[in-house]
Amino acid sequence: MTQKQPKTAIPADIWVMVIAAFIVAIGYGIIAPVLPQFASSFNVGETAAAVVVSAFAFFRLVSAPAGGSLVNRLGERPIYVTGLLIVAASTYAVAFAQTYWQLLIFRGLGGLGSTMFTVSAMAIIVKLAPPHARARATGLYATSFLIGNIAGPIVGGLLAGFGLKVPFIIYGTGLVIAAAVVHVKLASSTRVARAEVRATVSPDDTSQRDTSSATLAPMRVREAWQVPAYRAALLGATVSGWSAMGIRVAIYPLFALSVLKVGPEAAGLALTFFALGNAIAINASSRFADTYGRVPFVSAGFAVMGIATLLLGVWPNLPMFLTLSTVAGMGAGLIMPAQQAAIADVVGSERPSGKVLSRFQMAMDFGSIVGPIATAALAQNVSYAVAFAVAGAFCLLASVVWFLTPEPMNKPSRNKR
Repeated sequence: MTQKQPKTAIPADIWVMVIAAFIVAIGYGIIAPVLPQFASSFNVGETAAAVVVSAFAFFRLVSAPAGGSLVNRLGERPIYVTGLLIVAASTYAVAFAQTYWQLLIFRGLGGLGSTMFTVSAMAIIVKLAPPHARARATGLYATSFLIGNIAGPIVGGLLAGFGLKVPFIIYGTGLVIAAAVVHVKLASSTRVARAEVRATVSPDDTSQRDTSSATLAPMRVREAWQVPAYRAALLGATVSGWSAMGIRVAIYPLFALSVLKVGPEAAGLALTFFALGNAIAINASSRFADTYGRVPFVSAGFAVMGIATLLLGVWPNLPMFLTLSTVAGMGAGLIMPAQQAAIADVVGSERPSGKVLSRFQMAMDFGSIVGPIATAALAQNVSYAVAFAVAGAFCLLASVVWFLTPEPMNKPSRNKR
């Protein structure tokens, strides 16, 4: 007879990150449906409007190696707070941009700060989460983003009626509040992380020895590259950046405006439906990926998102657009916690891993850069159907690669009687 292993508790400091993530997400959700249309207000085409979204991701991409090094050297909390404040300042500047080029520069500079808080947040979650609660921890963190993303786009679409600058002012203010929450509540995150990891390690978990990470050499990228799950995660991050992030933020609003002939309110509704689908699936993935492994959920998620994305351009009407947005969101929800937990399985919680985590973020940003530009160019010069079909095909490729990847998680031991 097997004895069910008790559920591992989520450390308290992860809840601090959850609160901050919600504040960031609702602000980001507010600007998501209006950003491409705000760019279009400067009398530029669809591709130029999509470049504004890609500029943010480009600066995240080029600054990621430095961000990873800063996390290893200075610690997670100060880099997280500084990054949030940089994005807040750039967002306020975007609201008062007078030309397209000012908008492009200000939005791009925000990418520098975004890399800092994103990589440091990943490092905090990796260090704090017990090995057999990693999917639940990342799922909890992602769920807070989702709740914000569900409300944010609707609010953003409505606020657009008061002027396209208003959502950016609100987002900047939200970032300042999030920085204050983390600065006050998450004191000395590196020391807290080590204490929490040691406190939650099971006696037979040899991967979590009671050793300070400050005495261990940082994990090298080429060391992580030797693990198949890390290589699959880099591909998966690129595809997620292309389809789940870049296209959703940059192309959904333009598709709604150009093809469906609806305004920012409908675009915000589509983003909300995507987030709702995300919320439905992320609960199952985060609960069961710690028991049944990461690979099945990541592979299935990419398959679902790929099929839904392929079909987006086939039925260009609002009800189908909302339905497929929901299904694509469900696919992304299956992917997110399981794939990030797989990365945590690779790097562990003892050694500094800022550079390894930054490469994962770089892969996602690369997809976020190329995806909107390539999709917008295909939509403008060929058709939206072809543009969505290409993105869907990449998702199906990632599904196959993950299906063939060995499981990175060590299954929880069970005591027999």
